[in-house]
Amino acid sequence: MKKSSIVLIGILVLVVIIGFAGCGKYNSLQKLDENVNGAWGAVETQYQRRADLIDNLVATVKGAANFEKSTLTEVINARAKATAVTINNTGDLSQEKIDQFQAAQGELNGSLSRLLVSVERYPELKATAQFGELRAQIEGTENRIANARNDFNTTVRNFNSVIRTFPSNIVAGFSGLQQRGYFKSDAGANKAPKVEF
Repeated sequence: MKKSSIVLIGILVLVVIIGFAGCGKYNSLQKLDENVNGAWGAVETQYQRRADLIDNLVATVKGAANFEKSTLTEVINARAKATAVTINNTGDLSQEKIDQFQAAQGELNGSLSRLLVSVERYPELKATAQFGELRAQIEGTENRIANARNDFNTTVRNFNSVIRTFPSNIVAGFSGLQQRGYFKSDAGANKAPKVEF
């Protein structure tokens, strides 16, 4: 064989090896991307569960005579805003979108907390089994939300670290994959609450 044929065969073998490696890297990035999308779906599921429970809670509280209507209206409006903020999980999980989603959910969380605190003034409402069950489910859902957010952040961290490293960053660039955003702690969460007796 001629020297030029050997060089050409060597180049073809090298191209085939690089091609297979690139395909393998592309496939692994797609799997990581799907993991992020699945983790986001779990987060949305828990937030939807909370929104559904809030409807039932509001309906239960409405039945109590003389309950503050402004508090109920605040919760209903916050729920509407929170469910209006949606994120398309196919690549739209930027930090800005996550922050918008988190802000809307935080507003709902705040109004829900105010509702539950104001219920303390209504012992007949607190005593109903339905209200107690709903309150327990909402508390459990808040724990599920925290776990889903933590799982999402872990999955995003894995995804982001892989697409930022060489040679994955090249394949990710060709594939259009970009870094995803994280859930952050709420403002003021780094300060311990002041307890006074």
